[in-house]
Amino acid sequence: MAMTGVLRPGHAQIRVLDIEESVKWYTDVMGLKYQGRDSQGRAYFKTRAERDHNSIILRQSDRAGMDFFGYKVLDKATLASLEKQLNEYGVKTERIPAGELLETGERVRFQIPTGHMIELYADKTAVGSAVGNSSPDMDIIDQPGITPIRLDHALIYGTDLDGATDLFTKVLGFTLVERVKLEDGQTDLGVWLTCSAKAHDIAMVRHGEPGKLHHVSFQLGSWEQVLRAADIMSKNRVSIDIGPTRHGITNGTTIYFFDPSGNRLETFAGGYDHYPDMEPITWTWDEVGAGIFYHDRKLNEAFLSVVT
Repeated sequence: MAMTGVLRPGHAQIRVLDIEESVKWYTDVMGLKYQGRDSQGRAYFKTRAERDHNSIILRQSDRAGMDFFGYKVLDKATLASLEKQLNEYGVKTERIPAGELLETGERVRFQIPTGHMIELYADKTAVGSAVGNSSPDMDIIDQPGITPIRLDHALIYGTDLDGATDLFTKVLGFTLVERVKLEDGQTDLGVWLTCSAKAHDIAMVRHGEPGKLHHVSFQLGSWEQVLRAADIMSKNRVSIDIGPTRHGITNGTTIYFFDPSGNRLETFAGGYDHYPDMEPITWTWDEVGAGIFYHDRKLNEAFLSVVT
């Protein structure tokens, strides 16, 4: 599939309660590469396989959660075109100057109907992966921590799910992959959308409060790596929410867990390829338990309700 617009998830700015504790945890337990700090005190990280300078930004705050989630687009012309389309659709945008985030070009920021801030950008300094681009080794085998491949997606909770779905599909070019229906069989409880051939690049759930984060997800390469991540979490006394287990939705294998500030994260592996000619998969209310956790086939109230 030709990718000419929005390419992939690019960065997430996460609020943490103790920046020093969090820098150590994201380095030692998550196995992310520390990329430095800016004049605001924000800490920057990337994964082992990402080639751009940063994907995770941590900001000290008095409450956990996510400030914004960003997507990389093909080039500056695409950025300008998408901004124009957003404005014509009735969405107010803000230009964030280049350099406001370390090694990141100009960004277009806007609020979606669920209450979340989304960003688009075209430029971020390429620093290469951990193994480089010239006759590279397969992997770095002695790096500590979980060492995910890349930032994979976010699941967000908010009020106007229908409006946000329309914005992503009609303006930003995302494709609807899967959906969960409420008991009436008509109303969407949640949707999974992709801008690529992945099973999802963002997921959204209908919720009574706007602008809430359910989780930020990191990709792993296999079920075995998910199990290894669970071992690392246990050794480091990480608070595990659910898993290791498997989703019916997307078919991915997963662990949900919390960082020291209470932000829920996910390690995710697998999932199927999706193409725009495929019909969306629909999960009915009576089977939503299997959709979320295929093995248990039942809902977990804490998993559904705890957000930041």
